[in-house]
Amino acid sequence: MKVNKPNLRLCKTQEADLDYIVSAENDDENRQYIIPWSREQHLQAILNPDIAHLIVKNEIRIGYVILAGLLDFNKTIEFRRIVITEKRKGYGKATVEIVKKLAFETYNAHRLWLDVKVQNKIAQAVYKKSGFVVEGILRECLKVDSKYDSLIIMSILQQEYLKKYLN
Repeated sequence: MKVNKPNLRLCKTQEADLDYIVSAENDDENRQYIIPWSREQHLQAILNPDIAHLIVKNEIRIGYVILAGLLDFNKTIEFRRIVITEKRKGYGKATVEIVKKLAFETYNAHRLWLDVKVQNKIAQAVYKKSGFVVEGILRECLKVDSKYDSLIIMSILQQEYLKKYLN
């Protein structure tokens, strides 16, 4: 089943959503690709004016995203997190498109960037197809249990977004 994009929307996360979010983060399929936060960390993010903590919905909750740096002088927004609980239905790709529109058209960002674990090949492909370019690799920068993970830094600039998506 593919996504009916007009029904997909981002809504401000409420405190009532936090159990869903913490549960989604701790699911084995998601946990390997993120650094889970506590309920309190998510609550603080919801209250922070520099952060957009948003639930991804159609008729039901299907995930969440976090954007940080909304007040950044350099107009650089970090696409800090995306977790989609309804896998392999196109929601991730559609959500990335909505996030780009929000960052560039609502928040007037100059640059939207993210990091993705090297082993997360599916997410890398989604980001590349969505116009993000690789800027570099932070080699073995995260200690996870007894090993180290590397992060790929990717970004898309406002002019790249405008050229591709508004023409």
